[in-house]
Parts: sequence; C-alpha cells; structure tokens
Amino acid sequence: MRTNYKFLLLTVLLPVAASAQNKWTETKKGDVVFVNNKNGRELGYSATSGVKILTVDGLAFKDLNKNGKLDKYEDWRLPVDERAKDLAAKMSVEQIAGLMLYSRHQPIPAAPAGPFAGTYNGKVFAESGAKASDLSDQQKQFLKDDNVRHVLITSVQSPEIAAQWNNNAQAFVEGIGLGIPANNSSDPRNGTVATAEYNAGSGGTISMWPGSLGLAATFDPAVTQNFGHIAGQEYRALGIATALSPQVDIATDPRWARVSGTFGEDPQLAADMARAYIDGFQTSTGSSELKGGWGYASVNAMVKHWPGGGAGEGGRDAHYGFGKYAVYPGNNFAQHLIPFTQGAFKLNGKTGMAAAVMPYYTISYNQDTKNHENVANNYNKYIITDLLRNKYHYDGVVCTDWLVTGDETAIDNFLSGKSWGMEKASVAERHYKILMAGVDQFGGNNEVAPVVAAYQMGVKDHGEAFMRARFEQSAVRLLRNIFRTGLFENPYLDPEASQKLVGNPNFMSAGYQAQLKSIVMLKNKNGILPLQQGKTVYVPKKYTPAGRNFLGMNTPEKLEYPVNMDIVKKYFKVTDNPDEADYALVFISSPAGNGGYNSEDAKNGGTGYVPISLQYGKYTAETARATSIAGGDPLESFTNRSYKGKSTIATNTTDLTMVTDTYAKMKGKPVIVSVNINNPMVFGEFEHDADAIIADFGVQGQASLDILTGKTEPSALLPLQMPADMKTVEAQFEDVPHDMKCYTDSEGHLYDFGYGLNWKGVIKDNRTAKYVKPVAKP
Repeated sequence: MRTNYKFLLLTVLLPVAASAQNKWTETKKGDVVFVNNKNGRELGYSATSGVKILTVDGLAFKDLNKNGKLDKYEDWRLPVDERAKDLAAKMSVEQIAGLMLYSRHQPIPAAPAGPFAGTYNGKVFAESGAKASDLSDQQKQFLKDDNVRHVLITSVQSPEIAAQWNNNAQAFVEGIGLGIPANNSSDPRNGTVATAEYNAGSGGTISMWPGSLGLAATFDPAVTQNFGHIAGQEYRALGIATALSPQVDIATDPRWARVSGTFGEDPQLAADMARAYIDGFQTSTGSSELKGGWGYASVNAMVKHWPGGGAGEGGRDAHYGFGKYAVYPGNNFAQHLIPFTQGAFKLNGKTGMAAAVMPYYTISYNQDTKNHENVANNYNKYIITDLLRNKYHYDGVVCTDWLVTGDETAIDNFLSGKSWGMEKASVAERHYKILMAGVDQFGGNNEVAPVVAAYQMGVKDHGEAFMRARFEQSAVRLLRNIFRTGLFENPYLDPEASQKLVGNPNFMSAGYQAQLKSIVMLKNKNGILPLQQGKTVYVPKKYTPAGRNFLGMNTPEKLEYPVNMDIVKKYFKVTDNPDEADYALVFISSPAGNGGYNSEDAKNGGTGYVPISLQYGKYTAETARATSIAGGDPLESFTNRSYKGKSTIATNTTDLTMVTDTYAKMKGKPVIVSVNINNPMVFGEFEHDADAIIADFGVQGQASLDILTGKTEPSALLPLQMPADMKTVEAQFEDVPHDMKCYTDSEGHLYDFGYGLNWKGVIKDNRTAKYVKPVAKP
C-alpha cells in the first residue's frame, strides 16, 4: 500500500495553520473564561456550563445552544433585531412564557421567613452551610423549570457577594436550554442613610444620593443625568442590567403615598428629569459602547407608571383595593403623559427612548374613550395598545406592576393580589387579557403555567399562528434588552473589581454634592442662618409611636435622637438643657398619614374610608366630597367612598410637639427646624415658632448641617406646592398640578412651586425663569 505523505503532512499542519489564523485569546479567572476577540466583542463563559467556543472567520463565538454551529443569535456581528428574531423563532412556547415572567423580590441571601423566604438544600440560610452567593432552591427552580430570566434583586450582603451571585446565576442559566442570560434588575437602591457620616475619603456599599424629589429640587437635569451615569455603573458592577425606575408620575395629588418617589408635580420638570435620568442610565460611551449608545455600561430603564398614578381619588394608593381608582375631575388626563411622551420617549442620547415601561395598578376611571372599560391600566387595551403603542409609537417592553394577576384577598393588604377590574376572572384569564392588551411581561410572577394557559386560550380564539406570532413579538422586545446590554456575550463580573467600584470615594462625593444641592431653605428670619460653629445647641429627641408602614408591617415605638449626635458634635457643643443653648435644632418629618383607610372603622360598621391629612394635628374633613367620583370592589357592599365628616391625626403628631415645646423652652432664643419632606405639608401649625426652616427630600443629616453652618449656600427650590391648609387640599383636583392656595409665612414668602432662598433672599435665576410660570387656578 502506498502512503500519501503529502496528505498526512497537510492534515497535521492544517490545525496549526487554522490556529495561527485565530484572532482571539482567552484567560481564565476561577470558573469564568474570558475571551478577547481582536477588534471584536469580549466574551465570557463558565467552564462549568458546558458552553464551547466556536471559531468562525478566525473569531470566537459562544455556542450557547451547544449544537456545534454558529446560529444567528450567537453571532455578535449581526444587528440586535436579527439576532432577537432568530432566537425567538427557536424558543418553545414554554421558554417564551418564562421570558415573560419577572420574578418576585429576591434578597441575597434569601430571607429565613416572610414573603421573600428561601431555602438552601431545604434549610434556611443560617443553618444550611451555603455561601451567601449561592442560588437558593427556589431560584434554581424558577430559572430551570419555569424558564425565568428576569430576576428582581433586593438586598445584597455586599457588592462582592452580589457579583459572585450574578456569576453563579449566569453560569446556571448558560448551561440550560438556549443559554439565555439572566437580566437582573433592581428598584432604586441609591438612597441615603441619614445617620451616615461623609468625609472626603469615604466609601460605602453604594453611593448615596437625594431621593427623586431631591433631584427635582435641584431644578438641574445635569445633576440627575450624572446620578444615572454613576448609579448605572454601580448597577452593572452588581450584575444589574435593568432599573425599575425612574418613577415619573406627576404628583398632582399632594396626599399620595408615593409623592416622594416622583420628580414633583410639574409635567415639564418631570419630563426633563426623566430624560436626564434615563440618558444617564442607558448610555454607554467609548470602549463600553457596542452600538447606538447601548453597551456594557448600559442599564435598561423601566419608566413608570404609565399613564401616571398620581391622581388616586382622595390621594389613596392603588397598591391597595381601597385606592384602586385614579380620577380626573379636572379633565387633565393628557398632562400626565408629558413626562413619558416628552421625556422618557424623547431622549437626548443615542438610545432614543426608555427600554421598558411599567403601567400603574390604577383604574384610570372613565379615561378609556374607545372600549369604555374601567379595568386597571395593565389590562386596558386602549391605554396600552391604542395610546402607548399606536399613538406614541412605543415598541419597547411593557411590564406589569407586581402581583396584578393575583386574587384580591383583602382590601387593605399590601401583599394581596391587585387585579383591579378583573377580580372575578381566573388567573389564566387575567394573563390572557393582559397579553391581548399589548403587554409583554408579568411582574412578580415566577410560575409559567398561567402564561402557557393564556397562550392556549389565544390559540382557541385566534389560532396557533396568531398566538405564536404574538408570543414572538414580545420575545423579541424582551431579548432586545438583553442583547443590547452585552449580556449574551459577557454577563460575568470580577467580584474584586465590583467591590472597588461600587460606592467608591468619587461616586460618594458626587452623591453628597447632589444632596447639598437638593436642600431648600424656606425661612431665614433676621438672617439667623448660617449658624456660627462652636456654639451650643439643644437637639430634642424624637418620639415615634408604634404603627404600620406602607407595606403594612408593624413598626415599633422609638425615642431617639433624629440625627447622628456624633456628627452634630463636630459642628457644635451639645447640651440637653435648653437654658444653656444658643440655638435649638429640631429635626422632624412631614406629617405621616394612614393611607386613607382605617380597618377598625370598617370592622365597627363604617366604610373604612378616612381622610389623608397633611397636617400634624387632628383634622376633620368637613369640606370633602359627599359622594366619591369612583368606587366599587367585590369585597365591599357599597360604592360611595366618601370620608366627609370623618377625622384623622398624623401618626407622627409628636413631631409638631417637638417644635412647639422647644420654642417654649428656648424662651425667645433661635429655633431652627430641619424637615424631611415626603409629601407637601401644612406649615402653618409651627412656622411661627421657627426662626429658620430648611427642607430636604432624603439626605444625610451631615448635609443639612453643612447648609445650616454655611459650608454650602442653599440653592434648591420647592418641587411641590405647600398648601395653606387642608381646606385647599380638599378643594384641589386630584389630576391637576399647581392648583392649591399656598402657605405664606411670617416673612411674607409664598411656599409655592419653585420657591427657595439663598443667603441673599428669594432665588430668581434661569431655573425659575424656565420652570416657574403663572398657572391659571381652576
């Protein structure tokens, strides 16, 4: 037999030649392998997932479905929509249904009990021997069996643990099915710890910024965009690629429990802040950019809550059955859309518009002019398809708020289902109704079964081809957000780098500077501010009675200093004897209401409906509506939700006593009040007892002290009107901004939208010229 030495030589040399033509190299860190494509995408995959690298044209690609060939969705050279459509076509109905799910809240590690509990090999975390970064039993189950790929992260033990958990989760899903990465998300997580100390070298678990109202109070969208830019980097370092924010509802009813999460009541200011926030979060630049402003530094923004949730009747909130209706007595529905249509959907940056939208729980009462349905926005085809999709040309992801398909079990329970207007339908029927309304995703649902059941309902009504196309339409939208952020190529993190980046000193400094810019000086009688450091101050303790928070959880009573006294001592001498003090510093919070419902009243034969008060003292609603605009619930036998003639008192009424008692004890010496504002409030109860008043919307106490002592000049403006009294609150329309008679203080200053003082007096600048305009009163 003749040997073909030439052929043998070629077979030996070909692999060498092919290898020499490769344009990629790889390195390994732990179980994660990083691949560097020359002039191409960086890849990351887990050595434990079974994924292999395919070499095509000398470049590396991940074989995510392990079929040994390069599919379009695995080819990072192709446009995002082409990849998304290819993958959607390959997915089973069950896989698409899982993609449509958004998990319930996931603390890392899982809680031992309560609504967010989890186990590790059947045991609670503390008894399991598991690492904090391990996946819980429940997480493995919904990722594998229910095909969930969107996970809502809540608390994390540390940035490093968050990054390790992300890597574990990504390795787990990479090894199953089509290798679709997890798109982890978060509610806002950059709030302040009031007692935390700041210094030039300080780092933290994450940078701390003023709340949304505080960002609005700067009246400077550049501050908000910088927040989004920094917070977005921190999110990605934690493994988070979607932000369930910003909340851009205009706060047209001052009593609403979620006012503090908004950018205030002005539609144009809210639109400008929404645009800046989303541009900051979504935009990647430089080496981080992949295409069109999207890339490895991008965080998908889920803007909420379409079409605006700030008009709940009586100020009640739709997390509860007693607050399910939004009403429009001022016929002002259209203005609530402005922060979306002129802000979130018209970005300055290259990403163009917010990646996702979340409708609110509310029934936008009598606003469906086509089908005349009074069902929650998530279910309403006119609200979602006719308005959002068709009129405003929004083709991003629409995701329901959490628990909207669940059964209502109690009218005043936060964790009850919120299927407003669809309470009598089955769970599967609710999913079907939402799909047909034009929604893509179900918040707070880990189970795939009802989505598959909804699909079968659609097949019966419209045929298999129609429903398959409907599912793939949503799948493409959902996948687009995963592709654009680079997760298909490299979802893995370096935990050590995450630990160093999140809350680094530069980020902490930027957040602190924003806090300083967010504090409003409302009163400065006789120029008492700035205070002289080194003087002696008296700070009264704050009493907080036992109560229930917004989640319905019981809170204990407390008696404690409302500010970190160790920090106060760096500015002043401190005394417990008012007679020894040069000044008194009183730290209070705006009046806290009861949500507008009293279960004891209902148990005793009443309707349960009571007023929400913006004052500390007892309030009786003598001028409220005798008949509510909207009403009705399967758990109620009546439709009139009026609270006329009923009374309420703030749960923190003792905050008022802190001011009045201190005023008496100081015997004419200066009393300075620092108030944390969550809602507009009636200042007339105590303003005359204060020589100076500053207001914040969520800052470190140290920032307030820097303003009070003149380290920084106040520059912020009120993003909300402060009412003269509760009578004007009852007279205003839930859906109309700027429609209250405002409070006038002892110095003749009107606490209106856009008002604020600096050392020279009332601020008049380019911000007030742009945003503060005369508005006709109703």
